[in-house]
Amino acid sequence: MKDPTVRGVVHLIEETKSFGQKGFRKRLVVLEQSKGTFTNFIPVEFVKDGCDAVDDLSVGDEIEVTYRLSGRRWQKDEASEAKYFLSAEGLSFKQMSAGGPAHGGSGNTIDPNDAFAEAGDDDVPF
Repeated sequence: MKDPTVRGVVHLIEETKSFGQKGFRKRLVVLEQSKGTFTNFIPVEFVKDGCDAVDDLSVGDEIEVTYRLSGRRWQKDEASEAKYFLSAEGLSFKQMSAGGPAHGGSGNTIDPNDAFAEAGDDDVPF
């Protein structure tokens, strides 16, 4: 069975965080998807060596992430209610398009000032 994928625009890239004495590393990337009247924000966690691969991303990049779901159960003690947590662990990603220069990417964008540079005296409307 093929691992699932999710596609979106990079909204946030957190710094890598280390946990415990063994140095477990985790880095959060949040994808943004516009779904008509609302925007969906999808947190994806990259762990261990995957944290370093995220260095190639910029806010505004459109990517497709291959992920696996991971679930955990947590209970403070026998008398307390059990809580369940779900996370999406990013296994790899493919860059679909880069964001604009404002986002640090190298996508094809149009600078509105280019039109002024190309315009001659006869093209000016005033």
